[in-house]
Amino acid sequence: MGTEEGLCLLLCLVLSGAAETKPHTGERQWRAVDVVLDCFLVKDGGHHTALASSENRGRASLVLRQVPVPDDGSLEDFTDFQGDMLAQDDPPVIFKASVDLVQIPQAEALLHADCSGKEVTCEISRYFPQTRKATVEPTAWFMANVQVSEEGPSISMVMKALSDAENEAFQQPMLNFPLNPQGTVGTAVEFQVTTQTQSLSFLLGSSASLDCGFSMAPGLDLINVEWRLQHKGKGQMVYSWTEGQGQAGRKGATLEPEQVGMAGDASLTLPSLTLQDEGTYVCQITTSLHRAQQIIQLNIQAPPKVRLSLANEALLPTLTCNIAGYYPLDVAVTWTREELGGSPVQVSGASFSSLRQSAAGTYSISSSLTAEPGSAGAIYTCQVTHISLKEPLEASAQVVPPEQRTGLGVIFASSLFLLALLFLGLQRRQAPTRPGLVQAERWETTSCADTQSAHLPEDHTADSASPADLKRRETEKRQSSPPASRLLQPKQQPSQSSGRNLYFLPLFRIHEIGKYATCLWWKYSRCYYSIQV
Repeated sequence: MGTEEGLCLLLCLVLSGAAETKPHTGERQWRAVDVVLDCFLVKDGGHHTALASSENRGRASLVLRQVPVPDDGSLEDFTDFQGDMLAQDDPPVIFKASVDLVQIPQAEALLHADCSGKEVTCEISRYFPQTRKATVEPTAWFMANVQVSEEGPSISMVMKALSDAENEAFQQPMLNFPLNPQGTVGTAVEFQVTTQTQSLSFLLGSSASLDCGFSMAPGLDLINVEWRLQHKGKGQMVYSWTEGQGQAGRKGATLEPEQVGMAGDASLTLPSLTLQDEGTYVCQITTSLHRAQQIIQLNIQAPPKVRLSLANEALLPTLTCNIAGYYPLDVAVTWTREELGGSPVQVSGASFSSLRQSAAGTYSISSSLTAEPGSAGAIYTCQVTHISLKEPLEASAQVVPPEQRTGLGVIFASSLFLLALLFLGLQRRQAPTRPGLVQAERWETTSCADTQSAHLPEDHTADSASPADLKRRETEKRQSSPPASRLLQPKQQPSQSSGRNLYFLPLFRIHEIGKYATCLWWKYSRCYYSIQV
């Protein structure tokens, strides 16, 4: 074990040193290298699809021979696999696999996984084709499943054992297959199915693309591409493609038929994600001889919306932090209190409402806290942490002592009153006035009772006057009218201090004389005013 770790460390140092010293060229270069992976060998008949238990596994190594990978200059000192690199005290079974018949698009990630601090899991087991062809001698097949941690790629390879009857030395008990004297098995990769990442997270309502690609040896025919969803014990067909004909089991699900046949791209597109789209997706590719699959976990997320409200109840106000519209369920809520000139301090004692779920499946909850403003007031902050958020959401409110709240209320009410007075004053100043002079006739009385019995003199000359006389009188009347500045002045002072002056003002409006006169009664469509002078 120590020898293998030392070899990996040496390889990483060589690659990193070469990367620092060699300049990068504009054009990407390719180089064929051996990719060596530490694997587990699964007991024959004990496992075929997922990772097996430790009691059914043995040690093995997988050597992908001469795999083309991009070279930026860091692979100049890279050496190919040598058998003496492995531990000799407990040598593993070595599978040397040729990749001349297929493409391995994730080879670069496999080569640099150890140096990137990622863990590679490899498992090899016996495999049996879907259709057995008549052959003179039986052929052994193996399946290698390789996965890279931290949302790395995953690849499943079907390997055909190459016959070497002359060099067969002993039978491997776990494989039930003969090995050569060096303990190696020569194979050729005939079919592979891969995905760039094994776990994806998308926001609710967005579109998702699930990657799935494949490569097969010449002579094999593509029969079927199928996407299935498994979630909470239920399974359903999402999309099926068979010999050029596609059928969607989920509304809007698509894949590109041209890319399937020409580029080996069976990626699935899902628009307008809902919570019903969450689950485990299985991409299964079937050829005329082989079948392999990849498993992708799709997670749906919805970020929460945070709102903080303050209710002044008695002397101690209550703060309520409303968290709405989030998914998945797990959410963390913390409260902090910060006094003037101090630092935030986490506080406890918050209570939570019952969990609520909307028709769309998102969750909502409320957290309440009784605030203690202290003598100078304090700022309370509600902080919400959720998997859909890159950073926690915060909402803050300032809480002041009761005496400050009373003072603020008085100031607020006074401000509203002053604004109302100012508004009324502006409205009165901007009110339109009626231009022109107003004629009045003066009557004198000594009491309010006399005022009620007063009447206007009747003009008996108007009926017998000629038109010329009427015109002359009207002209004299206009010339004798008082100016506007003396409009409300009486022609003579009353004889007694208790007297009142009565005026008939037919053209006046209330807002023009309201500060001088009071309308006593109406007679013959005329208003009689009492004006104090």
